[in-house]
Amino acid sequence: MATFVGFAVLVTALIHLYLWKRLVRDTTRPGRWRKAGGVAALLLALLVPATMVGTRNGSYWLAWPGYLWLALMFYLLVLLLVLEVPVAVAKLVLRRRERAATGAAGEPAPVPAGGTGRADTATTGHVAEPAAAGPTATSSVALAEPPAAPVEAESAEPPAGDDSGPRAAGPQDGPTGDRPDHDPSRRLLLARGAAIFAGLTAAGVTGYGVRTAMGPPRLDRVRIPLAKLPRSMDGLRIATVSDIHLGPLRGRAHTERIVAMINRLDADLVAVVGDLVDGSVAELGAAAEPLRDLRSRYGSFFVTGNHEYYSGVEEWVREVDRLGLRVLQNERQEIRARGGVLDLAGVNDVTAAGTGLAAPADYAAALGDRDPSRPVVLLAHQPVAAHEAAKFGVDLQLSGHTHGGQMVPFNLLVKLQQPVVSGLGEVDGTKVYVTNGAGFWGPPVRVGAPPQVTLVELRAP
Repeated sequence: MATFVGFAVLVTALIHLYLWKRLVRDTTRPGRWRKAGGVAALLLALLVPATMVGTRNGSYWLAWPGYLWLALMFYLLVLLLVLEVPVAVAKLVLRRRERAATGAAGEPAPVPAGGTGRADTATTGHVAEPAAAGPTATSSVALAEPPAAPVEAESAEPPAGDDSGPRAAGPQDGPTGDRPDHDPSRRLLLARGAAIFAGLTAAGVTGYGVRTAMGPPRLDRVRIPLAKLPRSMDGLRIATVSDIHLGPLRGRAHTERIVAMINRLDADLVAVVGDLVDGSVAELGAAAEPLRDLRSRYGSFFVTGNHEYYSGVEEWVREVDRLGLRVLQNERQEIRARGGVLDLAGVNDVTAAGTGLAAPADYAAALGDRDPSRPVVLLAHQPVAAHEAAKFGVDLQLSGHTHGGQMVPFNLLVKLQQPVVSGLGEVDGTKVYVTNGAGFWGPPVRVGAPPQVTLVELRAP
């Protein structure tokens, strides 16, 4: 844990350093505005770990500002990284144009063929006498008489206000001594334009994400055929919800809305597949209370997610059981309906460790020694559990955990860890359905992955 916290602090510091460089240093000149931007970047960098620690210790007032900044920071980082390429190209084009202009201005005037007589006239004010016609006419310039007195026009100082003569190269001049190879004002304008675009876009995306996350879950219906499902059980419906995440920003009203939505479905089974809470029973017991009103024909079931293990798993298992949900702790339940039988199994989260109610996932205990002719549906919080479940011939696994990525493009990173991020997939012959979840973790923001309650309808072949 200490290693993880240290790594997270280091990454946060590096991200804020990058944001300060692109949003403050590159867009301001030295002075009070740059100093103010540096102080703001430091305070925002400290806000992130303060929010993570504070919300777990009851300082819920940190949740809104801290988590909103976390989302805004994420999208600022993504947008600025994407803009690095076009901004670099624009800078290269500007630099080449300036260098081309500098080179053109520094080229000497062309000298007519046949000698330098015109140039000498311009600089010394002396015109060579023409030589007499004869055999030596070709060397007349060389034989011309020198002037009576030396002319010092080349070394004379130009009159005040006259900038037609040569000047010494300044510290801002380029290689030719005429001008720099870039225009600082243009570079400043380019940096400000990129910062404004990134800031406005990140704010707009974050605002849209807040509206989506705080709104009602979307109802999705999916039909999944199971080869072993008896014809009499065709159409069996399982209301599936995950990642409700009661906590600093979600309370009892959130639970009531989800329960009412599920009850309107009139489902045969209800499956709550983990991450119900982010806090203790003492803090969130009242918020979870509406779960006792869930209605279904053949029962409501629950399996633990990783966040239950951060929140006092043993207390929550007892509390959820008290509210009328059957907690499947590495075990299975026969569902006899419509003249057929289906095995509904559940395993603890794969991150669990310990004994008793906190024991890790045990697939043999939940799936071993069963009738292989029956279809089996496994409730497992994380999709990655399907790799083990497939070894026991599981027909369908219902999972959550991923939030569908919650904030695009974070879904691309989730894909590196989980075999299915959202919707229906297949792992080693086992079908896996992953719901986006009805809540959120951390930032109250969802982009590209709206909150979801799913009605899974099982179909016979």
